[in-house]
Amino acid sequence: MIDYFSLVLTHALTVIALIRLLSRDDLDSDTPDRDGRRKPVARRTRPGGEQRDGRETAG
Repeated sequence: MIDYFSLVLTHALTVIALIRLLSRDDLDSDTPDRDGRRKPVARRTRPGGEQRDGRETAG
């Protein structure tokens, strides 16, 4: 009995969290800059300063 309760509880909380995340207004809104262009997406770098595609970062 307690196993079913814990399964239902965890799944219900997961569904509630998913619904709350998907109902956010700012989920997929890219706000443009003042000149109308979108902000560039920052590239992730590795700890040594190397980007994922193998190029070195400046600095």
